[in-house]
Amino acid sequence: MELDYSLIGAKIKKRRKLLRLTQEEVAERVDISNQHMSNIERAKSIPSTEVIMKLAVVLDTTPDEFLVGSSRYPGEAWKTVADKLRPLDSRQLDLVSSFIDWVAEHKP
Repeated sequence: MELDYSLIGAKIKKRRKLLRLTQEEVAERVDISNQHMSNIERAKSIPSTEVIMKLAVVLDTTPDEFLVGSSRYPGEAWKTVADKLRPLDSRQLDLVSSFIDWVAEHKP
């Protein structure tokens, strides 16, 4: 599956604006520079898995909303998983992401 980073950036920007947050506010909460935040929204930078996860938490959604267009878990259940992911480092997040890909490929 090929990711469209301009579409991902647009979805992040749309969600940010829906929550009435500035790029600077989001960048500070995600712990990235304002320029990097701007570049992500304009598809000039490709966000890491860790940054996507942090953006989802800060923007109160799931990474699905950015990557495939809709949150599959509209309730609060996904937040439990997001809370468990927060303390992980980028290597661990990459491993979790790979596992999620494997699970998705092996649906019954």
